[in-house]
Amino acid sequence: MHVGFLVLCSSGTSGGERKLMPTIEEELGRRSLLYSLLMPVMSQCVPGLDKGKGMYFLFIKSEAKTPGGLVARPVLTSYYKSNHFKNRPYDPYTNYTSPNETILCLDSYQSMYSQMLCGLCQNKEVLRVGAVFASGFIRAIRFLEKHSTHLCKDIRTGTLNPQITDPSVREAVMKILKPDPKLADFIETECSRESWQGIITRLWPNTKYVDVIVTGTMSQYIPTLDYYSNGLPLVCTMYASSECYFGVNLNPLCRPSEVSYTLIPNMAYFEFLPIQRNNGGINSISMPKSLNEKEQQELVDLVDVKVGQEYELVVTTYAGLYRYRVGDVLHVAGFKNNAPKFNFVCRKNVVLSIDSDKTDEVELQNAVKNAVTHLMPFDAHLTEYTSYADTTTIPGHYVLYWELNVNGSTPIPPSVFEDCCLAIEESLNTVYRQNRVCESIGPLEIKIVEAGTFDKLMDYAISLGASINQYKTPRCVKFAPIVELLNSRVVSSNFSPKCPKWTPGHKQWNNMN
Repeated sequence: MHVGFLVLCSSGTSGGERKLMPTIEEELGRRSLLYSLLMPVMSQCVPGLDKGKGMYFLFIKSEAKTPGGLVARPVLTSYYKSNHFKNRPYDPYTNYTSPNETILCLDSYQSMYSQMLCGLCQNKEVLRVGAVFASGFIRAIRFLEKHSTHLCKDIRTGTLNPQITDPSVREAVMKILKPDPKLADFIETECSRESWQGIITRLWPNTKYVDVIVTGTMSQYIPTLDYYSNGLPLVCTMYASSECYFGVNLNPLCRPSEVSYTLIPNMAYFEFLPIQRNNGGINSISMPKSLNEKEQQELVDLVDVKVGQEYELVVTTYAGLYRYRVGDVLHVAGFKNNAPKFNFVCRKNVVLSIDSDKTDEVELQNAVKNAVTHLMPFDAHLTEYTSYADTTTIPGHYVLYWELNVNGSTPIPPSVFEDCCLAIEESLNTVYRQNRVCESIGPLEIKIVEAGTFDKLMDYAISLGASINQYKTPRCVKFAPIVELLNSRVVSSNFSPKCPKWTPGHKQWNNMN
């Protein structure tokens, strides 16, 4: 085994479950190099960033052990725990409001509270704000909304909430926290206003942009971010995954819909599998598998991609992945000199996603199948269903629309539908369940719709030009008029009554392919 061999666990594949990824010590240095490219690019677009700080909400997640005893960590946890991050030299361009101790605290409440408190105490110094995902940053604003009273009390008195019990966190925060009644009154006044529109620019008045991922499924959070930030630029700086860090955005102030990434050739060896679309859909919805002989012959090198074409990304990494299908679909947007720029299109086969979770159609189908057994005593059957990732709530949550055929005379009590909600959640992948327990995702909701609703849905699709012969009920809906149609016919709504089971650090890795 390589002396510096490490194990990463992915945030969740297209199928949702975590995968183990090999990496090596020098890979952390390579990833640190990519991070070091971000601020020189940003400073060309936004001058003066070295004169203040960044308020970033960064977190670690629990670790697991492989059957052989190796520690497996998510990629960001691995990076934040490394000396590359913890012992990074002082750099005015990467000066954060959050002390390392607050980021490295496993208790999500203590970590969020202390990071928010430090950000508020240094509000005039903050020039940029962000998190990894848009959903994570919105969750932080929601946290502020819920806990502003306690935060203001701490700032007013210069004392730290006794719920923050981690000694290293308390010590780090107390180096920043000083009594400031004037600041506390200001924050209290702003947080007490009826509207939270522009709360970011009100509390952190020198903020120049919001640094979060808003491509792919995260684009659903753009309206909420615009509301909270008063339309500040939403910046996507880099493109990365557990398998490999890929590239940077050389035009970071572009509109979210125009974000493109330039791949850095020394991060890995990049190849591209051409994708054909059939009737607007990708030609394969299967989980990424090993390339067959025909696909290997079709692979295109980085220098040979064509503008306007879509490709599936394939990587060969320094850590040992060979022609690995990442599962991302990319669109060639143009070139920077001779280097191609790529738009992120989507993950293959992802139906629902709120945070780092990724639920596919097969998994959703199996979860629903497990849940409908609760309806059998009432002689009720599920005739059709679809789903929706609702991000109008904070945190966002999964919504399932069910149309039932009820033959029995006994009304189905709400508790049965609540049991159905929980049964679905218990059937979903570990990443979803962890995010539920960590409150990154809200309780799953089942909405029962009137009989004939899905016929109306088909009629609507046909009115827009769909073929009646080829029409299939979509298992996930995003188009606003369709969501409105479904919601207009809801007769009852029920939520999961509790979190699904999830145990930190426990994972049967040996059951994974």
